[in-house]
Amino acid sequence: MKVIIAAFFEVCWVVGLKHADDLWTWTGTVLAIVISFYLLVKSGEKLPVGSAYAVFVGLGTAGTVLSDIVFFGEPFKLEKILLIAVLLAGVIGLKLVEDEKKGEEA
Repeated sequence: MKVIIAAFFEVCWVVGLKHADDLWTWTGTVLAIVISFYLLVKSGEKLPVGSAYAVFVGLGTAGTVLSDIVFFGEPFKLEKILLIAVLLAGVIGLKLVEDEKKGEEA
């Protein structure tokens, strides 16, 4: 859950870097950076770091592209959505491989 929330805040700060133009929006952007990385570090205490980071980046990338399309008028391109789906499939695949490896060790 921490990784998912961290990815949400990653989307917030990435969008903030592009659109921040005054003290309040820059403050929100910096706060989102701090929260995002704090939650990522805390999730690394209980999850394998590679898997946590892969999920963080995958969800952050997908969320950033989708927020650009939904909120900022970025044109919808099927190719872009398909590539995001491939990215998320890779993240899910990493998680499945990690779970299989844990099962074999047990």
